[in-house]
Amino acid sequence: MTDEWKRGDYTISTDNARLDLNVIHDYLSNHSYWAKGRSLETIRRSIEHSLAFGVYKGREQVGFARVVTDYATFAWIADVFILDSFRGGGLGTWLMEVIISHPELQGFRRWTLSTKDAHELYRKFGFTELMRPERWMERHDPKTQERSDYWRDE
Repeated sequence: MTDEWKRGDYTISTDNARLDLNVIHDYLSNHSYWAKGRSLETIRRSIEHSLAFGVYKGREQVGFARVVTDYATFAWIADVFILDSFRGGGLGTWLMEVIISHPELQGFRRWTLSTKDAHELYRKFGFTELMRPERWMERHDPKTQERSDYWRDE
């Protein structure tokens, strides 16, 4: 089942058939700091195993986000973007409102995300720095095809 929200000329939809993989791949692989070089196949698989949200002006895809979740206890928001030419009009805030209020994404103990530059957007929705970062660990494989500055210290 897919869901849809409308605001003026814009629509947010969870219909994967509506997603423009070329737009998503171009942005993530060529313009994002966190997914440089990500292959189209990797993007396709990540969408298949997530709840994806497309943002559209008419038929044109102008934004995207996905939520990785078990639908019971945990959600991780990933790959959020609004195309540069559509920023500044509140689409990112609206997208987050839709995600946080989605009926299938309620009652979780923990939501997570990672960002280098959008802290203030996410703070509006209750996100904070990790309360106990010493409990969190990660396993990063620098040999994967995804090459980005996201994992490097600055």
